[in-house]
This record gives sequence, C-alpha cells and structure tokens, in this order.
Amino acid sequence: MITSGRVAINGQAITKLGVVIDETKDKVSVDGKSVSVPAEQLYIVLNKPKGYLVTLKDDFGRQTVLDLLRSCRERVFPIGRLDKDTEGVLLLTNDGDLGYRLAHPKYGVEKVYIATVEGQVRPEVVAKIEAGVDIGGGELAAGKAEIVSTSVTKSVVQLILKEGRKREVKRIFEALGYKVIHLKRISFAGISASGLRLGDFRYLNSKEVKTLKKRVGLLGNDFKSNGP
Repeated sequence: MITSGRVAINGQAITKLGVVIDETKDKVSVDGKSVSVPAEQLYIVLNKPKGYLVTLKDDFGRQTVLDLLRSCRERVFPIGRLDKDTEGVLLLTNDGDLGYRLAHPKYGVEKVYIATVEGQVRPEVVAKIEAGVDIGGGELAAGKAEIVSTSVTKSVVQLILKEGRKREVKRIFEALGYKVIHLKRISFAGISASGLRLGDFRYLNSKEVKTLKKRVGLLGNDFKSNGP
C-alpha cells in the first residue's frame, strides 16, 4: 500500500518504507480514509469508597469513580453497579465483549457481599434468602447466605448473588424487615481488592483476565496484558 502511494501522512502521500511517525500527532490515511491505533484493552479493579457514583458522568457535578482513575491511560467503563454508599470491588474495562458478559445475569457471575444490618439475623432468614425473596416489581432475588456474626443490635451476613439487580442486597434485607447500615462487595467473578486501600486501583494481570474470559465463554488465549 505504501509503495503504491495509497498511504498519506498529514495529507502528503508517501512511497518510502520505514517512515517514522508520532501516532499521537500525525494523521495517517489510506485511500483517503483516516486510520488510527486502536485503544489498548485495559482491565482494572478498583476498591471503591463511599461517596462515589458508578457512572461515566454526573449532570450535578458529583464525584464519580472515574475521578479515581485520572492516571488511567484509556477511557474505561464500570462493569455492573455499586450504590454511592457501597464500598468494595468494582471492575472497569474498555473491553465491551467481556464487560457485557460479566454484567449479564445469564452468565451467572458471582458477586460476594458483606452486609452489616440492624438487628439479629436468625437462621430462618438465611433460609428465606436462599429460597428467594420478593423484592418488589415482580422480581425474586435469591442467593447463598451465611451469618458471619450476630447480636441483638446488629448482624454481619455474607451473600453470594448472581443477578446484579439494582440495590439488590438492600432490597433483599428491606423485604425481610432489616436495614443495611454498611455494605461492601469483597469479590466480583473471583477478583478481590485485597491489598488495595479505599480509592486505589490496579490493572489485572494476564492470568486474571484469561480466567474472567473463560468464566463467560471468551477463552482469550491470545490475550496479552496491557497493564503495567
């Protein structure tokens, strides 16, 4: 294509091989059509703190999780959701195929939460969660549950859910007569935020990304990590 004059740099046709360009400044076209280097695929786990919205933009100027990723080299989007006052694991990527599958209920990706609720949670409550709870709007939510600790004033419960509905954990407990006073997601598809302080993030390594892809039917055998 180059020797036949089909390639142009900044509007000037070239025929010499080996011309060096700056891909951040120079404009390259082939047959008059602009071409560019595709964005590298990034995979991130963020230990989300309270007070940040899981959205790309907020019309009211409130803080979003993207404010915590200013050093990220490419624009990424969150996979799924976490409430503003919920902490913990949030995955972000610019890989649309993987993001879609990880968030879609049909792939049954597990999310693990630790919920602190007011009052004493008894074993029969755990049984109800595992059997399925009507959370309103014609939706039935179910998952694995385990009482971590309990007292008269408050209880700590671990839940493993696969649906990813909006405010699902809080709606489950509200339907059962409990108020969630603290909520943290400790794992998403087997990825944790271990070693990360609240507000910090890291890039997933090749092994982690391959594992995620295999979970949702994307083998990713040709994947090479673009993270540091």
